[in-house]
Amino acid sequence: MSKKPIKQSEINNIVWKACDTFRGVIDPSQYKDYILTMLFVKYVSDVWKDKRNFYVKKYNGDEIRVQRALRNERFQLPDTCTFDYLFENRNAANVGELINTALESMEDANRSKLERVFRNIDFNSEANLGQTKDRNRRLKNLLVDFSALDLQPSHLEDNDVIGDAYEYLIEKFASDAGKKAGEFYTPAQVSKLLAKLLNPQPGDRIIDPTCGSGSLLIKLSKQVGSKNFSLYGQEINGSTWALARMNMFLHEIDDATIEWGDTLNNPKLLEDDSLLKGNIVGANPPFSLDKWGADNAISDQFTRFHRGVPPKSKGDYAFISHMIESTYHDTGRVGVILPHGVLFRGSSEGKIRQQLIEENLLEAVIGLPANLFFGTGIPATILIFNRAKGDNKDVLFIDASQGYESGTNQNRLRDKDIDKVVDMYRAFQTETPRTTDEGEVLEDKFAYRATIQEVEENEYNLNIPRYVDTFEEDEVVDIPATQQNITELKKELVSVEEQMDVYLKELGF
Repeated sequence: MSKKPIKQSEINNIVWKACDTFRGVIDPSQYKDYILTMLFVKYVSDVWKDKRNFYVKKYNGDEIRVQRALRNERFQLPDTCTFDYLFENRNAANVGELINTALESMEDANRSKLERVFRNIDFNSEANLGQTKDRNRRLKNLLVDFSALDLQPSHLEDNDVIGDAYEYLIEKFASDAGKKAGEFYTPAQVSKLLAKLLNPQPGDRIIDPTCGSGSLLIKLSKQVGSKNFSLYGQEINGSTWALARMNMFLHEIDDATIEWGDTLNNPKLLEDDSLLKGNIVGANPPFSLDKWGADNAISDQFTRFHRGVPPKSKGDYAFISHMIESTYHDTGRVGVILPHGVLFRGSSEGKIRQQLIEENLLEAVIGLPANLFFGTGIPATILIFNRAKGDNKDVLFIDASQGYESGTNQNRLRDKDIDKVVDMYRAFQTETPRTTDEGEVLEDKFAYRATIQEVEENEYNLNIPRYVDTFEEDEVVDIPATQQNITELKKELVSVEEQMDVYLKELGF
């Protein structure tokens, strides 16, 4: 009798339960690394086991032919790196060291794909996991929990199960991590919206200069609809960079280039000593980053800040400048998620914003609902820049702030909210530009097509209420009916007070 395929929900539940090993010991923003790394080890071990079983059957147990076939697989796994080996040694006094050694050996055997990925994680850390006895107990529990999973591809419901489980866990960790979550994760529905807006096509180069754990890059790649794309990312945090590398591997995107470093001060995505250019550049940079490197911007070797240097305490336009300079000059498009301040702040930001508009790069301004992001309740905006606008100088403004599903701790975009924004944006792109100085209401209280003349009249202020009229008239008050209601309420109050007096007298007061 064939084994029932394992569903993603089953994997999610088992792995989320494994987190109990660390809850109350270390912060969720830290223990995510241990959980996700162990999921990675379990998965590649089970894939290796699945492949080995396949070849043993295919070659009737001929070990030489089996080993030859395994050497041609997309990754290699020495015997001392497998999850089964670690599980067999779960009671060892040096189990933490054994896990660390297994990770190092896995890196060595797969340098092109996994080099340095496990450098920032230590399963033998006393500071994180406690003294030897407690540490060994926690690691044994972790191995026991993961042993309940069978992640062999032949036993899984479909090929996306593991990648999706990884994404599910990253989102759950982000929910627990509070403010620190923004450092490694953009909510899935926001990433989905940005991916649909940018709509990458087969053959495109796709770049995310602040890629976090890689979720947005993966959403953008799925939007292509084929394997014909190139992915590039850079991430400043070493642990998060490692998550992104593992995330790509689990989604079978082995050729993604994910660099580790500070994008603004040390861009690593280069080509011929210049910034790497792409068709699509999408990102959710840290909001209003302080001390982003303004002192060195004037002498930037890539001349990214030729429109002006943003203020030292707010790096939003530094990221915008970098992203625009990372696109092809004739076809490149940029989508960036930032706080609303980028729409109206003055000084150097105002001058940069004006020049971007005068160069006819700005295509759309989309206001999102409040409380979508982990760790901050402020509403954000999506800016779309397009180098291929041609003669169309109009700018689309969308107020999507009212389209969401309320949550206990966080609001969430629904598919219908995403589709409404995307449909409006695509319709705007195909319609004929305005031939007058006056703009056009595309949908009442939701979308407006502004002309360049209107933006100039507003002194290049992009604050959405200047363009999308969301004013709601107060409901007319029926004065006579209200007075009658007050009179009736007064009568009821007198009656209640009289009855209260009766009760008090009965009680002897």
